[in-house]
Amino acid sequence: MDQELSGRVALVTGAGRNIGRAMAKALAAGGAAVIVNVRSNKAEAEEVVREIARDGGKAIAAVADVADEKAVAKMVADAVKQLGRLDYLVNNAALRQERRFDEMTFKEWREVLGVTLDGAFHCAKACLPHLKASGVGAIVNIGGLSAHTGSKHRAHVTTAKLGLVGFTRGLAHDLANDHVTVNLVAPGTIDTARKADAAKPAHHLINNTLTGKRGTPDDVAAMVRFLCGPGARYVAGQTIHVNGGAYLA
Repeated sequence: MDQELSGRVALVTGAGRNIGRAMAKALAAGGAAVIVNVRSNKAEAEEVVREIARDGGKAIAAVADVADEKAVAKMVADAVKQLGRLDYLVNNAALRQERRFDEMTFKEWREVLGVTLDGAFHCAKACLPHLKASGVGAIVNIGGLSAHTGSKHRAHVTTAKLGLVGFTRGLAHDLANDHVTVNLVAPGTIDTARKADAAKPAHHLINNTLTGKRGTPDDVAAMVRFLCGPGARYVAGQTIHVNGGAYLA
């Protein structure tokens, strides 16, 4: 797959750390110029850009809250003006908060759905003209294991992530004639950096893998890179689980 994405441009939302960072670096390794989006932490985005540059790739930082339609439209317009085109969209931005349902407020519910679902909508709408013009456009939505298995204290997260499955299937039908593929990658239990005082997510405690180990962000990034590349043009509307066998679809 060496440089199979050369000449292309990818937008990765929520790309400042963990899986988002790994996906941005993987797409850059494939030859794509990458728009590294973060919600507010510009320093994180710029560090990813520097890492990509050190590896010989090209990337720019873009600060925008994907739940804000106008901010997304400006981000995409500015990036296309700077890079000249847009071929791939990776909808990774999400909030993965935990809260018992009987303690959850509607504001918390809407905040999670706003970033995960509304954000994917805003980004897809803003990117669509450019993805259609590409001729090899691809949208990859990032779901999650708990959307399929359920999880304690994550009613809002599982709802939003499973909503992305429906969004993926709908868009795959709508955009097929425009030569834009749409798929979803559902990561399993992935070892990611967390705050020192953060508890391990509840679903990490009950979902065991067949491989006997947890995955890494690079495991997810490799699948995303494949779905953006020329070898995946016949893959459309699929939910692809990267979970070490913790859940068999």
